[in-house]
Amino acid sequence: MLGIKIKKFSFLSDKIGIDLGTANTILCCGGKVVLNEPSVVAVYQDSRKVFAVGEEAKSMLGRTPPGIEVFRPLRDGVIADFDISELMLKSFIGKVRSRLSFMSRTFNLFHPDIAVCVPGGATAVERRAIHDAALSTGARRVLLIEEAMAAAIGSGLPVMAPVGSMVVDIGGGTTEVAVVSLGGVVLSTSVRYGGNKLDEAIVYFFRRAKNLSIGENTAEKLKCALGTAYIKKGDENESIKVKGRDITLGIPKEIEVTKAEIAESLEEPIMMMLGAVQATLEKTPPELAADIAEHGIVLTGGGALLDGLSERINLITGLKVRVADDPLLCVARGTGQALDLSGQIRSYASL
Repeated sequence: MLGIKIKKFSFLSDKIGIDLGTANTILCCGGKVVLNEPSVVAVYQDSRKVFAVGEEAKSMLGRTPPGIEVFRPLRDGVIADFDISELMLKSFIGKVRSRLSFMSRTFNLFHPDIAVCVPGGATAVERRAIHDAALSTGARRVLLIEEAMAAAIGSGLPVMAPVGSMVVDIGGGTTEVAVVSLGGVVLSTSVRYGGNKLDEAIVYFFRRAKNLSIGENTAEKLKCALGTAYIKKGDENESIKVKGRDITLGIPKEIEVTKAEIAESLEEPIMMMLGAVQATLEKTPPELAADIAEHGIVLTGGGALLDGLSERINLITGLKVRVADDPLLCVARGTGQALDLSGQIRSYASL
């Protein structure tokens, strides 16, 4: 219910929406998710040619053979390594082409229109890097759209209506909080704290408190298994065994960690996310604040799935909070739809 009519998508569209995330890259084509893989690339050290990308490359983290190097080319929602990001995008779009081009001779994925989301706090240089990386894939046109607006569109909020809606998108690299109305972002707050900072906090906790070195994949699994923003009475002692390397002795070691300990380790990044929500609410004009009080807050992104987060936001704001349907895909779907709405929404223009 966007408050506008969107033409029915053809699955074989020549328009691609890209959620170029720190953790994952998701491509939407014709309203369908056609690729969803980790934003990870493995390259040969000597030639800098791609060895593996996506899931295959992520599985190599911490396990690379000699001559191979693994990169996460995005950091905090923006490009940290342009050349590797360009290789990754070309590889992903190449995968989509090979999967879909045989389905239609007129399928123009070789020169598609591309929309890419960018964090609200991205600088002009960072936006240009994202634009140029997308253009290098052979795109006919590249549109940049604010991530929060894409999340609002993809979650079905009435972005074109004369009513205020609040969306909180928690991605791998950033948390984007925005109030949207009448096709634009009225105000927003962007902090470079997302799911990856939660993983890093867990890694740091084990080094500091447990003298144990663990990898980021292990930290991510712990976040999913025990991570919480609002620990419920009786859950404190829920535990899981963790394997890592004893920092002092340098040998493999297994220890037990509780839900309460993981919750404590996550508190600092969670407070940064909550602070962004509070800061945005404090700046919201009265009429829009009244709309938000009536309709509540919508959570999107992978971070929206963190246990207890909606309860924690409700606790500090007193507002209704709900997690969007398919929160991981909202930004990608909204980015794809933005190409059909480019004349109606106020977003970053093509550079």
